[in-house]
Amino acid sequence: MSIITPSKNSLEFKSSMKIYTIIFSLLLSTTAFAADQPRVLSMHERAETIDRLLEDKLKTTLPELMRREGFDMWIVMSREYNEDPVIKTMLPATWLAARRRTILVMFDPGAGQEIETLAVARYDVGTVFKRAWEPEQQPDQWKRLAETIVERDPQKIGVNFSAHWGLADGVSATDFREFKESLPGKYQQRVVSAEKLSIAWLETRTSLEMALYPEICRIAHDIIAEGFSAAVIEAGVTTTADVVWWYRERIRELKLTTWFHPSVAVQRQDPESFDHMRSFASRPEENVIQPGDLLHVDFGITYLRLNTDTQQHAYVLKPDETRAPQYLEAALQKANRLQDILMANFKAGKTGNEVLKESREQAIAEGIKPSIYSHPIGYHGHGAGAAIGRWDAQEGLPFTGDYPMYLDTAYSIELNAATFIEEWDKEIRIMLEEDAYFDETGVHYIDGRQTEFILIDGQKGESL
Repeated sequence: MSIITPSKNSLEFKSSMKIYTIIFSLLLSTTAFAADQPRVLSMHERAETIDRLLEDKLKTTLPELMRREGFDMWIVMSREYNEDPVIKTMLPATWLAARRRTILVMFDPGAGQEIETLAVARYDVGTVFKRAWEPEQQPDQWKRLAETIVERDPQKIGVNFSAHWGLADGVSATDFREFKESLPGKYQQRVVSAEKLSIAWLETRTSLEMALYPEICRIAHDIIAEGFSAAVIEAGVTTTADVVWWYRERIRELKLTTWFHPSVAVQRQDPESFDHMRSFASRPEENVIQPGDLLHVDFGITYLRLNTDTQQHAYVLKPDETRAPQYLEAALQKANRLQDILMANFKAGKTGNEVLKESREQAIAEGIKPSIYSHPIGYHGHGAGAAIGRWDAQEGLPFTGDYPMYLDTAYSIELNAATFIEEWDKEIRIMLEEDAYFDETGVHYIDGRQTEFILIDGQKGESL
């Protein structure tokens, strides 16, 4: 069976999450689900939920972020099919792309007043961004945008360009040039990069989003367990590629999508040594699964504009086995300990590089051979925010690793711990990844973590 342990640092055990659970129940109250199916909303209900989440975030979270980063105006602009990553998170659910040129303007009149949200476009953009352009009166969209700016006289105008963050570099060269040329000189001088504001918007999770995230992660966990079972895997017959494509088909059957192609890999008692490139980029596809294999999956879904990213292991039992060998269980416990070390080092204001360095030093002192490559998650799988290493950059990362950690953010706790297995005469890696939420109470798994292997009976063709 799949063991996803909530433990004391899981969201299930946080009293502050009770209100989120209530809200989530209300969001799902109109939907009936089959008992044996993950709970997935209809497309109509998803659209209503996405729009509710967006409206709440724009009204309750955006003002604080704009004031924290010192912007009184933020302009996000895109043309159809060339969307800024940020604008895609601000469009209503029924807009699958920007329309013509869509320009969103957010203006802060000052403390105690609501953020003004305007669309310098031919249409209202959802229920929040109200149309502020009448082409019959002013045919030039750029001139109307300039008028909108002059009317409000902002002191600091943010636009999404960035040398170091792809997710904050969404304005096209043409749009940026034409925008700047349309402005009076003094306002041109007030245009600066909205890099930090873009990151803040993308990385910050709201209470309503966190009401939904546990169920999204639970769906992902359920699909992983279903794939790592005798319903899918027949030892000696099924290949790792078969399981990968089963996962892709299952995601579609549930009317979900994924943000990356899943992978399934094998470690076993053979001469093959662990290699990161083999694991992440060049694994053999036609690898027949055998009894005694240690299976690994890297899997994620996208649902309600939020993403999951999970890595777990399964063991295929030999005929005389009822559990995984003790030496493999000990290796898993070592990787669990590495998770604990990393999460204990989370602290608001620390940079990702600081968390990485402290965690590696502590793990090495405890006799663990660590590799840590954790990242923010939310609107994007590899999200905006503090990067905590990469598998090929254990010394830290410039810029993205130097970014500080903020509360109310979500992270994929991604890492591996190496263990030499004498019985196999080789070193293996237990590669784990679970999504977690970081707030004032600490960092907590959103839907628990794996503490025991998923077991598949290779002799009987049954999963345990």
